[in-house]
Amino acid sequence: MNYIKGMRLSNVPHGDYPFNIPAVRYLQRAGGISLEKPVTFLVGENGTGKSTLIEAIAVAMGFNAEGGSRDFYFDTRNTHSDLYEHLQLIKSVRPTDGFFLRAESFYNTASYLEDNSTLIRYGGVSFHEQSHGESFLALVINRFEGNGLYILDEPEAALSPQRLMSLLVAIDELVKANSQFIIATHSPILTAYPNAEILQFTEDGIDKVSYRETEHYKITKQFIDTPERIIKYLLNA
Repeated sequence: MNYIKGMRLSNVPHGDYPFNIPAVRYLQRAGGISLEKPVTFLVGENGTGKSTLIEAIAVAMGFNAEGGSRDFYFDTRNTHSDLYEHLQLIKSVRPTDGFFLRAESFYNTASYLEDNSTLIRYGGVSFHEQSHGESFLALVINRFEGNGLYILDEPEAALSPQRLMSLLVAIDELVKANSQFIIATHSPILTAYPNAEILQFTEDGIDKVSYRETEHYKITKQFIDTPERIIKYLLNA
């Protein structure tokens, strides 16, 4: 199920951030981009616009910029861009559930939940009494209900490789329950999810690539295959 089928930009001003970053320039130049699979990964180097775009998608869908669902109203610090005001999302039916989960502001989201919600819906244990990764995964497993749109920003920042595999299982169960995921990530574990759409962000724009064509996969594999050689090169040893 795809609740968002694509996106395009309109009335884009020139020059200043965020309209000068590669991904935004590409979307404007290409006239938009389609989302054809229930799981879409945004990958690429820092600074190419992944988190900026995923934040704009979330805010344009009515989610809190710091994370949460549509009924979350808190603002620790207003730092999100106005890109969402120029982003036109091509939608299908409205999801019955949804959540924007971003690793960098999850502490704020967890605090808001504990102050304004019953924790039974979220596993019954205080998020602040669990590790970052445990609470992150507990939220996905207990709160994400299916028939929903789930937007994740760099979930690997909170999760070990083993927990990333647990997240893959949770994603698959939710996809089978008519859900859509849009995920910005650097993790070659997550992007191995079968039949996902991978959008690779570069200085030249956005390309749809296969798993093994991603820079994250290539660099990680090269390092794991020959760590001594890579370390010797990096450290000039």
